[in-house]
Amino acid sequence: MLRPMLFALLCLAGPALAPPACHAQEARVGPATVAVAFDRDRIRPLFAEGLADRAQGRPVTAQDPVRIASVSKLVTTLGVMRLVDQGRLELDRDVSDYLGWPLRNPAFPDRPITLRLLLSHQSSLTDEADYIIPLGETLRTRLADPRAWDPGHAPGSGWFRYTNLNFPVVASVMERVTGERFDRLMARLVLAPLRIDACFNWSGCSPAALNRAVVLYRATGEVARDDLRGAVPCPVATAEGAPCDLSTYRPGDNGALFSPQGGLRIAMVDLARIGRMLARGGRGFLSARSFAALTAAQWRFDGTNGLDEDGTPSGFFCAYGLALQRLGEGGRGCRDGVFADGRVRWGHAGDAYGLRSGLWFDPATGRGLAFFTTAVDPADRGTRSAFTAAEERVTDRAGR
Repeated sequence: MLRPMLFALLCLAGPALAPPACHAQEARVGPATVAVAFDRDRIRPLFAEGLADRAQGRPVTAQDPVRIASVSKLVTTLGVMRLVDQGRLELDRDVSDYLGWPLRNPAFPDRPITLRLLLSHQSSLTDEADYIIPLGETLRTRLADPRAWDPGHAPGSGWFRYTNLNFPVVASVMERVTGERFDRLMARLVLAPLRIDACFNWSGCSPAALNRAVVLYRATGEVARDDLRGAVPCPVATAEGAPCDLSTYRPGDNGALFSPQGGLRIAMVDLARIGRMLARGGRGFLSARSFAALTAAQWRFDGTNGLDEDGTPSGFFCAYGLALQRLGEGGRGCRDGVFADGRVRWGHAGDAYGLRSGLWFDPATGRGLAFFTTAVDPADRGTRSAFTAAEERVTDRAGR
């Protein structure tokens, strides 16, 4: 039998040299899956299976950074709350005051939009105009597109619409008040204090972390993201043919650049460190007041008052704080039971580029789980929840 590395190299060599088994192997290679448990005192890796890089034949480990998708929103919000604790931001102030230009839904010009509304997806923004804004364009220009707004629901009306575009606005506010680029600001406010080698869009990660990057694959086997091959990628989106030159970027003009909504690359042992801090009530990192604001339910699903990312009221989101999901609290139409035990948990889920991820902890016991799994078929729905079957399998195994 060929060794895994030699087999992978031959499969990359092309039709003339590749063994016939390469095509069969591509179809049956399983996902990369990592799960790490934690409580208020300890972190304990549970399992790491599959390949972080199929071409190299490199097994995945709990120390390998991965694009964690929307769990990034919760981490971004930790940076916001640190600035709130410093007195530099207020959750209920009109963000127009920070941006230096009026941010308004054209259908509701008298309704201010605040950080609290943005972080709890009650701002009336939508993703219809797209939330990826390339270098050289501005957030203000993108938000002038009428498609960016929901004309039927006013900001703060109690209507929830899960929207990635909220977070480029949040990041722009953070940049405006500090004068720092979002990637560097998050390193200073969150990642360095927690002693975590992580980064947004690979900007600021160590060379060792770059060499351990988890390649994201779709269920079909195709590469979806982060096949770095040892090269440092441009950390921002650029227009076709435009250079990757951030030298003239003015902080605050385009908070979308470093993907505050989904671009965090982090290993599961490090994500568990964030979870452990949260399980401790944010002690030593956030004030008690900020932790309470972060975790309090700002919105609850009543069966009719909100839409999930897919534009339907699927019951995936049932109670939401400031970029923090609350699971297991019940309610009409709720289908958030990814954990079979039905206990209340706080945290956030992630879903992008074939990956599903989660950071969850039980606020009563402090026990929690950080995990990801790749190559997930979105049609493989769960049997007890609006989550995928892959996520249910991971949480079931972790609970044994």
